[in-house]
Amino acid sequence: MSVESAIDRQSEVPYYQQLAQVLEQRISSGDIARGARLPSEQDLCDEFGLSRATVRQALQHLESRGVAQRIPKRGVFASEAVDGTGWVIQGKEGFLENAIGHQHRTVSTEVLRSGATALPADVCRALQVPDGSIGFELVRVRSLDGKPALFSTNYSPPVLIPVLAGAADVLTGHASLSTLLSSAGFALGGAHRLIQAKHPTAEIAEALDIDADEPMLCIRSTSWTAEGQRYDVYDTWVRSDVIPLEVNVRTVDLGSR
Repeated sequence: MSVESAIDRQSEVPYYQQLAQVLEQRISSGDIARGARLPSEQDLCDEFGLSRATVRQALQHLESRGVAQRIPKRGVFASEAVDGTGWVIQGKEGFLENAIGHQHRTVSTEVLRSGATALPADVCRALQVPDGSIGFELVRVRSLDGKPALFSTNYSPPVLIPVLAGAADVLTGHASLSTLLSSAGFALGGAHRLIQAKHPTAEIAEALDIDADEPMLCIRSTSWTAEGQRYDVYDTWVRSDVIPLEVNVRTVDLGSR
């Protein structure tokens, strides 16, 4: 198989995710040794026929999964891989992008409903918009290898209604909401995550094929840009028996800053 054929131009999976999978496979197989420097951005552009922006996004994806580490002025190096069984709950990318990083596993998204709606009062407070504001709601179920794993409801402020309403790929479950928001100028600058056990609603229990009487993990997240503008609030219900949660921690050398 030619190198170029490693990127399926007809696939609905974004190019950067396909490239990240190829590089992660090379690391796990030993083609790229632990601690070795990955090919440069330009080399990857030439090898796979991709843009520099796409290559950079793939490398950032590997960093978010703990598979690679960027060393300033030196490049990106292969690091010890995570176990590959969990959903990273904090990183530059969303749940879907991290999930797709799992090799040899199939991730699918079903959009249950989407559109402009009156935002709940607690969401208005989290987004710092007036009570009763009309925002955008996106409700999705994510499955891993055909088994329901996540039920998520995203709320966006009024300013993002035109962006989301015209995003056909996101609204049909074929593209990433995080990537769309970032391209619209709402890149993740910070977030707050609250994780607690709660009883699911009847709709959530049915969608995830679980018992409504059993509490399950629910994550409430509020995200904001580097400038502090809040742009996304979501509730994600997680079947941790299907996909456990994962947290990566990296120390920072304050003396070098």
